[in-house]
Amino acid sequence: MSFRDMVESDNHAVFMNLDEYADRHTIRYDGETYENVPCVISQLKAQDRTIPTVDHAQGIYLVTAICHFPLSSLDNIIPEKGGRIDISDETGFLRRYYVAQSGCDLGMVRLELEAYDE
Repeated sequence: MSFRDMVESDNHAVFMNLDEYADRHTIRYDGETYENVPCVISQLKAQDRTIPTVDHAQGIYLVTAICHFPLSSLDNIIPEKGGRIDISDETGFLRRYYVAQSGCDLGMVRLELEAYDE
């Protein structure tokens, strides 16, 4: 077993441990729904958005988050930058995100997500 294989195994055994870090979520991407995907969603925060001069909507915030999940959970599909993805929250509601950045390392997908919220 190579070092790379050991790190990938540790990612799944430790980082995706449902008793410690990960939670099960439903993910909908590209017309497919994936149930019970172990995900770690971190750095969830709301911040003021850049408001164009012609936009008079107030009280809308930009929500950003980082999401990690095993590549195998989405049938080895990596969501593309610029795409839309729906991920369930703790209540089971599917929240729509915009994929700002995506990548995959050692069998783990990492997505930087953005959404608008009131």
